Amino acid sequence: MDLVHALRLDLSTSPHFVVSLVGAGGKTTALFRLARELLSTGIQRIFVTATTHLGLWQIPLADHHIIARDASDLNALPSTGVILITGEVENDRTRPVNEAVLNWLHEYSKGNSLPLLVEADGSRQKPLKAPAEHEPPIPEFTDIVVHVSGLSALNQPLAENVVHRAEKFSALTGLLPGAKITPGDLSKYLTHPSGALKNFPRTAKRVALLNQADTPELLSISGEMARELYGSYGSIIAGSLQTDELYQFEPTGAIVLAAGSSSRFGSPKQLLDWHGKSFVRHVTETALRSGLEPVVVVTGFRHAEIESHLQGLPVSIVHNAEFETGQSSSIKAGIKSLPSNIGSVIFLLADQPQIPVEVIRALRDSHTSERHSILAPLVLEEKRANPVLFDKVTFPDLLQLKGDIGGRGMFDKHKVSYMPWHDDILIFDVDTVEDYERLTGGE
Repeated sequence: MDLVHALRLDLSTSPHFVVSLVGAGGKTTALFRLARELLSTGIQRIFVTATTHLGLWQIPLADHHIIARDASDLNALPSTGVILITGEVENDRTRPVNEAVLNWLHEYSKGNSLPLLVEADGSRQKPLKAPAEHEPPIPEFTDIVVHVSGLSALNQPLAENVVHRAEKFSALTGLLPGAKITPGDLSKYLTHPSGALKNFPRTAKRVALLNQADTPELLSISGEMARELYGSYGSIIAGSLQTDELYQFEPTGAIVLAAGSSSRFGSPKQLLDWHGKSFVRHVTETALRSGLEPVVVVTGFRHAEIESHLQGLPVSIVHNAEFETGQSSSIKAGIKSLPSNIGSVIFLLADQPQIPVEVIRALRDSHTSERHSILAPLVLEEKRANPVLFDKVTFPDLLQLKGDIGGRGMFDKHKVSYMPWHDDILIFDVDTVEDYERLTGGE
């Protein structure tokens, strides 16, 4: 996955946005990689600037370098390429641009629908850093702030050669100097309002980029850290900026569709017994065991009775009073109940208690690396099965569904990807009493 997609940059309407990068352990690499990716999409020119000092070695990473003492130095801008604008050169580094130049660049890029990328922190090429009192200088008009961390610091002693301003890092996390840095210590720093989150503009989207995760072990650690960071960041990206192996961790929710009247069956299938529990409880517990969060159960017909079977479970229950209008009303009720930081959702049917945890986790993990718009299991090489994952890019269209139509109504609007699966139990539905007897095996 590339950075453009991992950051969910929407280039279809207006390619103007401001992305500021802070932290350490790969900011410059991320900055110029993002600039090059944006050029490859067809955007003619990308503006890059800095509200902090840059090393002279960074200048050749751009196609053009302009020293701007004031806005008059920007009268003749190149028409193509990556354009780096800095303050004057002093010794072995450039000065940050002043406020007048920064504001001019913002207005110009906005007026011409061009991206503006800002390096808004300095780290002296260490894997981690803690901010000084005046840092980081993030422009208030920033749309997305990306905090970069170098995971090569993990298991290293807390010292100045690993963490820029190690003493400050120690004060924020409680980690003693010389003690080894653990994932928990880094997570504590990344979620501290005076640490990694310092000076973030109130309206900016927050992204944590865990760089240098270049081993399976570090990628696994990144996934575990992501769950701790979800409350503080809208998205977590992990991997190595030196390769194309970037993974996007966002919360994946579950919507259990349990509102139907089961008219064909003759009684609510949600309440049928399987191994001592109702269908709806089985399906909901499976979603919870799979690590999906939040889990939303949409009820309708005989909702009070169905909801009684979910007592004690950490789920959200949404009553769809319009369930008789069709499945689309339940889908819309579930989508509307999701928090804004959800990256995708998996729809589960209350009459399929046999769906295993493994397939749900496989859908979620595949989406982490590929970010499919729609992802469904494919059984016997030809049959699409449930459950199905929908990325948040599909949510606006899901909210437009009408009548008795489910997510398949999106298949002609968004690309559908398929995940081969070995077990045809995924395509089994309980529609009749005979189906139920086959599922239970005559229990």
